Amino acid sequence: MGYSKFSKLNFLFLICIFYIVAGEKSTEIVNDQAALLSFKAGIIADPKHALETWNSSSGIHVCNWLGVQCNKRRDRVTELDLSHYSLQGTISPFLSNLSFLEILDLSQNSFTGFIPFEIGSLTKLKQLSLSSNHLQGKIPNQLGFLHQLVYLDLGSNRLSGEIPYPLLCNGSSKELQYLDLSNNSLSGKIPLKNDCELRELKFLLLWSNHFIGEIPLSLSNSSKLEWLDLESNFFGGELPSKIVQKMGQLQFLYLSYNNFTSHYGNTNLKPFFESLANNSSHLQELELAGNHLGGELPSIIGNLSINIVQIHLDDNFIRGSIPPQISSLVNLTLLNLSSNLLNGSIPIELCQLEKLERLYLSNNSLSGTIPAEFGKVFHLGLLDLSKNKLSGTIPDSFANLAQLRRLYLYKNHLSGRIPPSLGKCINLEILDLSHNRLSGKIPSEVAALSSLKLYLNLSTNNLEGEIPLELSKMDMVLAIDLSKNSLSGSIPAQLGSCIALEYLNLSNNILKGNLPLTLGHLPYVKELDFSFNQLTGEIPKTLQRSTTLKYLNFSYNNFIGNITNEGGFSSLTISSFLGNSGLCGSIRGMKNCRRRQTHHFIVALLLSLVFTAIFFIVGYPLALRSKFKKHLVFNAKDIENEDIIPKKDKKYPKISYQQLIEATGGFCSSSLIGSGQFGHVYKGILCDNTKIAVKVVSPKVRDHGRGEISGSFKRECQVLKRTRHRNLIKIITVCSKPDFKAIVLPFMTNGSLENHLYPSNGLKKNGMDLVQLVRICSDVAEGMAYLHHYCPIKVVHCDLKPSNILLDDDMTALVTDFGISRLIKGGADDEDMKEKNDDYSASFSSTDGLLCGSVGYIAPEYGMGKRASTQGDVYSFGVLLLEIITGKRPTDVLFEEGSSLHEWVKSFYPYKLERIVEEAILRSGLPPISTSSDDHDNGKRWRDVIVELIELGLICTQFNPVTRPTMLDVAHEIARLKDYLSSSSSSYSSFLIEESPNKHSTI
Repeated sequence: MGYSKFSKLNFLFLICIFYIVAGEKSTEIVNDQAALLSFKAGIIADPKHALETWNSSSGIHVCNWLGVQCNKRRDRVTELDLSHYSLQGTISPFLSNLSFLEILDLSQNSFTGFIPFEIGSLTKLKQLSLSSNHLQGKIPNQLGFLHQLVYLDLGSNRLSGEIPYPLLCNGSSKELQYLDLSNNSLSGKIPLKNDCELRELKFLLLWSNHFIGEIPLSLSNSSKLEWLDLESNFFGGELPSKIVQKMGQLQFLYLSYNNFTSHYGNTNLKPFFESLANNSSHLQELELAGNHLGGELPSIIGNLSINIVQIHLDDNFIRGSIPPQISSLVNLTLLNLSSNLLNGSIPIELCQLEKLERLYLSNNSLSGTIPAEFGKVFHLGLLDLSKNKLSGTIPDSFANLAQLRRLYLYKNHLSGRIPPSLGKCINLEILDLSHNRLSGKIPSEVAALSSLKLYLNLSTNNLEGEIPLELSKMDMVLAIDLSKNSLSGSIPAQLGSCIALEYLNLSNNILKGNLPLTLGHLPYVKELDFSFNQLTGEIPKTLQRSTTLKYLNFSYNNFIGNITNEGGFSSLTISSFLGNSGLCGSIRGMKNCRRRQTHHFIVALLLSLVFTAIFFIVGYPLALRSKFKKHLVFNAKDIENEDIIPKKDKKYPKISYQQLIEATGGFCSSSLIGSGQFGHVYKGILCDNTKIAVKVVSPKVRDHGRGEISGSFKRECQVLKRTRHRNLIKIITVCSKPDFKAIVLPFMTNGSLENHLYPSNGLKKNGMDLVQLVRICSDVAEGMAYLHHYCPIKVVHCDLKPSNILLDDDMTALVTDFGISRLIKGGADDEDMKEKNDDYSASFSSTDGLLCGSVGYIAPEYGMGKRASTQGDVYSFGVLLLEIITGKRPTDVLFEEGSSLHEWVKSFYPYKLERIVEEAILRSGLPPISTSSDDHDNGKRWRDVIVELIELGLICTQFNPVTRPTMLDVAHEIARLKDYLSSSSSSYSSFLIEESPNKHSTI
């Protein structure tokens, strides 16, 4: 079967040797030791060196080997727990010789091959866990002979076939309490016949498989069941009313995304809710989404367990009105009724749910007004009433919702003015009021919502007046859409202060005047649409010089001037300039420019000569005196701060402010290579030709009431001074003065990972090959693992994303930008649990808001006020993995799909990943796969790695931080994938040598 290198003869030979060597040892423990060594022989990789002590010649008793436990007499092995050690290899059938074994846990490793059927002979086994490996094939029938089995977990493998009948209908079923076969490729029906009894069963997890048929009625015998999860299968038939009515201990019921129907031909939901209401008094979560259930929502829903906190009924065919009796579920925190056929008005009684945090009623046919009583639901963080037929005005009472982060009211019939009181929702991140009938001016209070981090959408309304100047305070917003209104006046130049802006749509208004030059200086802008206005003048050259712009639309205005097809305009077509008769140039389809009369040039030349003469007579002496005075002042204060870099530390050379000015050309715009919330980064060259990057802290964040040095600047200096790792950026020195703070770093010629994932030079997206990407991911994981586990002072980065990962000359990845990192005293691993408990028991202070990070990469617990933790960094790394594989920014998915990147990828997992995998292969530039066996093997190898990276990304981005792995585990897992790629066939190796000459095979 390929389980071990040892034959039975070899095994007997080992036992004989042990008899001679062991001497005083009992025969039984010698047998057990031989079985363990046979198991070790099947291990091909042990990244954590877990089995180093497993050596008969080491003098260490077998009962003291790592992961091994024995009985009191220490003559038999009773427990083998090697979970989370990243072991690779096959599971030896000789484990069956551990005849006293009660616990076998090999979960969270990388075992391949089949589950040995010999395990079925371990008659004393009570707990068997092989989850989260790469095991394949069928579940052995022999596991049904484990009569004392209490816990069985085979989840998250690649198992196929049907559930063996003996597993559920044999002696093993009498004691079984926990059964997890989830996230595999199992098929068929649940083989549970009427004479089968699983009376002790408390947990049954079968989600994400290919199961069909109805839920067997005999499952009702499992009256102790607490957790039933059958999500994402192909189960059918009516909702299991007769089954759940006998489950008085049920707490979690997940039946979403199957083919269930309601009773009486999919018309009546009442029998099912009656069964739950009358018998499941402990129910906490109910999920029935995506089943296309029909019928009305019965009033008896209000009689469900008082303990219920979440109800998911979205994506069905539920009709009628929302029963007001739901208000009886006083502990409800989430209610999702979106994408149904509900009508009538929103019952005011919903506003009595004081603990409600998220309410989804979108994509229905609800009418009437929005109840003002929503202002009393003080914990409400998300309210989605979009895509309905609601009318009336937006309630002023929303101003009371201090926790409100996302408000979706788009595609309704709302009228009146936008209430200025919305400006009091100081935590609002998304505001979407588009596609309504709102009128009046945009309130300056709403325009000044600096908390908006994702987008503001007021498009397709009847808004009028000028664009408020206060809009410039949204310096963290990613998208603004004011299109299809009646806005007038000019476009304020202050919009250039929205430094995080990526999308701006002002089309279909009556705006006039010139386009501001400042819009071309936005560092991250991708799309601008000014079409169908009355704008005049020339199109600013700053837009043409932008390196990030992907889409521009100037159509149907009154622009004039010459347009060239260079720079940022090289990818534009005539469709971006239609309806501007005064434009000419080299864009294909545009009229050629005629030569203008030479007197214009002569006049301009004379004026320039006059101004030059005036400057040399008057301005130059003043400028020179000012510069000389400034130079004296700075030399007088040219003292580095002792708290940041000690004066006598020769590792950090002294670089003066004047040297930085000369190196960067006076911090000119052409030297600017990056901008962020805390300042700007400039490239420069010192007099000794050393290339540097200078991070200048913005004046507006230098003092938050905590002394001269800003927390951001001091924190980053502390981190850079204390960390030493090849995958972390190294500091050259700092320049610290009362009115100037800068960190000097080595300049990375290959830029950031973001530059390669989203190149602005017209090249295909993500030109790096798969091995290079895996190596970069491994570098980042190693650097983060060092920060979390080995650094002298533990560091939580808090802002891990592609732009904060730099690539050196050899394409080695370095983590940078520790401006909002959190330092945690004590770097030892044994503090992890204490830190975790502390982190999740307290909320942010007023200054801790800086720890949130970047939108799309922020861990969900941060949004609920939890402190920064290492698990938050793991979440950000998981988003990074998913972004690299899918080629999608998390914010793009949010705009396009309305969900997080985790949720979007999970909707394809595990059976619809082929499209994502194929696109990842194309983006990575891998060669097309031919019919040859080598290419076929390489293609499978590439697909395996991509799928495993997706799985790792999904695990890292789990909602519950406790369930996420550590960065140490993640680093080991990616190192394994890197080794897996490097152990390829010769044809694949030659491809790597040809395409990627600078790769490292090991860390």
